[in-house]
Order: sequence, then C-alpha cells, then structure tokens
Amino acid sequence: MENLDTNTQLSNDFTTHKTQISTWFQGLQSRICKALEEADGKATFQTDTWERKGGGGGTSRVIENGNIIEKGGVNFSAVFGESPAQMLKLMKLEPADFFATGVSIVLHPKNPLVPIIHMNVRYFEMSNGIYWFGGGIDLTPHYIFDEDAKFFHKSLKDACDKHHKSYYPEFKKKADDYFYIPHREETRGIGGIFFDHLKEIDGITKQDRWDFVREIGEAFAPVYTQIANKNKTLPFTKEQTEWQRIRRGRYVEFNLVYDRGTKFGLETNGRTESILMSLPPEANWQYAHEPQKGSEEARTLSLLKKGIDWI
Repeated sequence: MENLDTNTQLSNDFTTHKTQISTWFQGLQSRICKALEEADGKATFQTDTWERKGGGGGTSRVIENGNIIEKGGVNFSAVFGESPAQMLKLMKLEPADFFATGVSIVLHPKNPLVPIIHMNVRYFEMSNGIYWFGGGIDLTPHYIFDEDAKFFHKSLKDACDKHHKSYYPEFKKKADDYFYIPHREETRGIGGIFFDHLKEIDGITKQDRWDFVREIGEAFAPVYTQIANKNKTLPFTKEQTEWQRIRRGRYVEFNLVYDRGTKFGLETNGRTESILMSLPPEANWQYAHEPQKGSEEARTLSLLKKGIDWI
C-alpha cells in the first residue's frame, strides 16, 4: 500500500487543494484498473473521456466479459460550475459554485460465488469555503461466505483504526443504514463503511481526513482481488446463476431509487452512461420469489440485516 506520509501533503494554499486531490484520484483510478486487469487475466478496460456541459468532465473506464468481471466500471470525474437549485435544496446549502471530484467503482462478476463490490471516494467544495470528504465501500455477495465477510470487514477495520478508533464502528453503522432497501426490508449486502461530510472538527484536520480517504481508496484493489481470486474457479450451477440475476435486481432497485451518487450525478447534468455504469448487464425480477427453506439462498437472505458483527 502507498506510504501515506510522502508526497501527499495538502498545500498550505487552500485553493490548490482541489487540484491535488483530483490528481491523486486520477492516479488511484489507474492503479485500480491495472490491478483488476492483472487479476482478471483476460479483459482490459476501455477508456472513454468526456466533458460536462457547465464545467469539468472525467474518464470512464469500463471492463466487460472477462474471466472474473462480467461488467464493471472505474470512473473518475472532476466537475464544477454553478450549483443547480435542486442540489442546493437537497443539501440545504446557500447558492455558490461547486467543485466535486472522486472515483466511483462497481464490479459485477461472472461467477455468482464472487461478490459484487462498490466503492466511492470523493471530495466536494464550494466557492463559499464549505468542503467535505465522503465515500464508502460495501460488498454484495450473491452467496455469503462467512470467511469472506470476516476478511472484508477486518480489512476495513484495520484501515479505519490507523486513523481513528471510532471510524469503523461509526461508519459501519452508517453503511448498514445507507445500503438498505426499505421496501424489501433487507440490506443490499453485508455492508462495509459509509462516511460523508467529513471536515475539520475537534482536532481532526483536513489533512487527517484526506489521509483516511486515501487509505480506503488504496485498500480496494488488494481486498477485492483476494476475495475474487479465492472464489473465481468455484463451480456453479444454472440455478445459482438465476439467483445471481435476482440479487442483481435488488442492486438495481437500490441504485435507481435510493443511491445519492446516482441522484447527484443526474441532477448536476453528469454523463448518463458513466452514472448508470453501476447497473449489471443482466438482472431478473421474479414475482413473489421465495428461496427454498434450508437452502444457501435462504441463508444468504437471512443474513441481509443491519447490525451483524462480521468480525
């Protein structure tokens, strides 16, 4: 993992922070794409650079039909301009220009025994001096393996504990609450961590927050590739693929109905293809579907709850 003590100190000039941060995010996108290509061993990312009407743009990198990844995206953006009225109302902010940059990732694997994963790390500031960091990482297994859940959450806890002992329990609870589908009364997966509006407070500096965000960003590739490599060759059945499609349907429901990033992107005239790259290539909805009692599918469904201590 990158040494977080070198070459990443924020400048004393606040106005240059957004350039430093967006440049680092671009590098993170490249490092993650390289690691995923090496792990997949077949597919490579196609790169699509775009501009946003109103200010800024980004680079979308999409991978499809690989050995591990059926469809995935690793997106970078840095957008700016006049804050849309709808966004100001939603965030309860006074009118001012905005700047937002970050990396957003969603990977849908081919094998239903390999989990879906999402991560987002981002920075937002306004011309009136308001700023914050946000992000999250969560795992959505089609089938829950206890050892994978433990490894995933332990890795996040270790990353959080390097910066503040309160981070993991606080941000895990926020993930449980955020990655939740109210109309299904189930969590999207096994959660992870979720944080937003992180800024200077009680002795925690902007640099401290930035160090933490980078820690989480750099943790993504080694954590996911270890889980994917472990499960990618496990045999699976047609029935397991059908269950995978149903669970993907739940993922779609969350992203289109509740996800803040999707809403923010669409409300700020973001690039539609990049925003909706999080959707899977195929998903199913079966009317009133209930898994067979005692099945692995039923076990997984029973574990999609808030407050589980996976460690």
